[in-house]
Amino acid sequence: MARTEYYDDPAAPEPNSLVVAASAVVTDDEGRVLLQRRRDNDLWALPGGGMEMTDSLPGTAVREVKEETGLDVEITGLVGTYTDPRHVIAYSDGEVRRQFNICFTARMVGGRLTISDESTELRFVRPEEIPHLPMHHTQRLRLRHFLEHRDLPHLG
Repeated sequence: MARTEYYDDPAAPEPNSLVVAASAVVTDDEGRVLLQRRRDNDLWALPGGGMEMTDSLPGTAVREVKEETGLDVEITGLVGTYTDPRHVIAYSDGEVRRQFNICFTARMVGGRLTISDESTELRFVRPEEIPHLPMHHTQRLRLRHFLEHRDLPHLG
């Protein structure tokens, strides 16, 4: 299923769903960040996805990282909340989503890096490489907030 992201675009379709989602900034011992190249839009992104009725928000991030990357992680902190109504995601099945995302920090505790059906590539990226990767600016914002080592999480 294809996905198109809109930001502050008057031509964006009207949302027909609101989805609570979680993502995670997973780092390795060298300080590199785990990113996936999404199959649905060919952009680099943090692993993450929608919350299920049986999930907690941290549990959503843990489950999504496992599903999308094969890694087991432990939540270690909070990057921030991302609820900008100007960000709209349209899917080819007709869903037009306004997404509420909580972005956590996490560390690996097991598993094996494995590409899922949602991605075409996975890799740990050095922070200085991030500006050169094709990525939606909402993902860049989360990564920037993480890399700034803020004392308090972003609330937005």
